[in-house]
Amino acid sequence: MTRYLIRRLGQSVLTVFLTLSTVFVLVRMAPGDPASALAGPNPTSADLARIREQFGLDRGLLTQYGVFLRDLFTGDLGTSYSFHAPALDVVLDRVPYTITLSLSAIALTALVAVPLGVWMARRADTKRELGANVLTIAGQSMPDFWIGVMLLTVFAVLVPVLPASGFTTWGGLVLPTVTVAILQMALISRLVRREMVAALASPYVTVARSRGVSTRALTWRYAMGNSAIPVLTALGTRFAAMLNGVVVVEVVFGWPGVGSLVVRALETRDYPLIQATVLVTAALAVLVQLLIDLAYPLLDPRVRLGKAA
Repeated sequence: MTRYLIRRLGQSVLTVFLTLSTVFVLVRMAPGDPASALAGPNPTSADLARIREQFGLDRGLLTQYGVFLRDLFTGDLGTSYSFHAPALDVVLDRVPYTITLSLSAIALTALVAVPLGVWMARRADTKRELGANVLTIAGQSMPDFWIGVMLLTVFAVLVPVLPASGFTTWGGLVLPTVTVAILQMALISRLVRREMVAALASPYVTVARSRGVSTRALTWRYAMGNSAIPVLTALGTRFAAMLNGVVVVEVVFGWPGVGSLVVRALETRDYPLIQATVLVTAALAVLVQLLIDLAYPLLDPRVRLGKAA
């Protein structure tokens, strides 16, 4: 276990570093000039030159990268151009909101999608299961921004029972959570259905059924026990993706998370803020993947970390 953890931590650090370096290069190759975004309307050449010199943008790419690496290893990701504050502090102020939204969305997804997928598997190829399939396909097909706008129209305008934007009360969490979770529930429930159908048709389930094992035990102990790893992997992957910022949903609901911060950083070409956001979200995503891997042996004793099963 210790050797596996050390190897995975090394791989995680390398992954985050390579991701950060790639983003450093790509944002500087993208069209647009931070100096023009900061200078305001009708800037002079002198104004642009002064801003570039102030933020070190007049240096060569390799020189900028060298300064970036030097500061990175001291924990300094630079000062945000638009917030005029340490970029890492700006991102860390927003991260709790994104984590809160992601946790609530993945919890709602698991509570609904897993039982729904099991229900669909137990009624596979029936008219009831066909109706559930239609609903899940519809959930996958609807864009999240459209779902968000419809929920806002109904529950914040026509029947104003929930806040339209922001996170001033816990009620403001409801609409963004449901918007994010609808697509995830559709995806996860279909995955659970597929895994459970295969598991329920397996020989070990047939033998257990012939020995008089109850339907509930067959479903949740035998079939679900052997389907748990792919389901956990899918849930963890979706959760890690949410931690990178549910950009469209955060913008629609005015949610003060990382996603809306990324939009502002890209609009203003705020390089330090973009890099700080990538560092934090990549580290969170890698941590989630590591925790998922560590949970595998708990779900299936046949799994041995770092060894063949």
